[in-house]
Amino acid sequence: MTRRFAVNCSILFTEHPPLERPAAARAAGFGEVEFWWPWNGEPEPSAADTDAFCRAIEDAGVRLIALNLYAGDMAAGERGVLSDPSRVEEFRRSLDALLRVAERTGARSFNALYGQRLGGADPAEQDRVATENLVHAAGRVGEIGGTLLIEPLARGLNGAYPLETAADAAGVVARVRDAGAPNVRILYDTFHLATNGDDLEKAARAHAAGIGHVQIADAPGRGRPGTGRIDFGRVFAVLDDIGYGGRISLEYVPRGPSAEEFAWTTS
Repeated sequence: MTRRFAVNCSILFTEHPPLERPAAARAAGFGEVEFWWPWNGEPEPSAADTDAFCRAIEDAGVRLIALNLYAGDMAAGERGVLSDPSRVEEFRRSLDALLRVAERTGARSFNALYGQRLGGADPAEQDRVATENLVHAAGRVGEIGGTLLIEPLARGLNGAYPLETAADAAGVVARVRDAGAPNVRILYDTFHLATNGDDLEKAARAHAAGIGHVQIADAPGRGRPGTGRIDFGRVFAVLDDIGYGGRISLEYVPRGPSAEEFAWTTS
């Protein structure tokens, strides 16, 4: 099966200012990119800021295939706000900017980081709020044919983030679908899953029908394939075997200039 690689411009090409990264990705041979939420800590970026981001995508001649939903202040350690009962309106206001970008760029996959457990908050209440917010967000992106993605994150690196395995993500997907939102799927990220001890092959086979997007980085270290212990030949073979035909996004930390980090893709 022919693999189509995309590149995450929030973790690669960081030697360039954010709005120059789509062009750098194009120069490195990529036609498709993804980003985390481009306006860290800002749920409602200005029209000028969203226009500048979209123009950077358009001018570079690349396609935006995936975008993270607003996730709070990632630089300060937050990993999503949608399960925080005190931030419901903040999260929902951010969806207007998301949809403006999606409608202009064609992005249709949206990573909804779940948020961390909060001291003093009832986990059951957080889960209830998360479900309601995910159903709401799924409805909004569903109007343009979009899909929400639910991602486990690596233990020890992301605070008290409760989703660690593919099964954890699948449980959220099932809960949200049961609440009336069918357009929710799993984000299968090799680094996060392997770091948490998930068997990558078993997870892919067990949740094949629910995988909506794939991101890769080696583990440990979150570098390019070949820098850690993951057998990517086997991972790709399993993805082929289960019929995954979507993009495989490179979401790893470069060890040198980003443009020199992709030779392995042609070997």
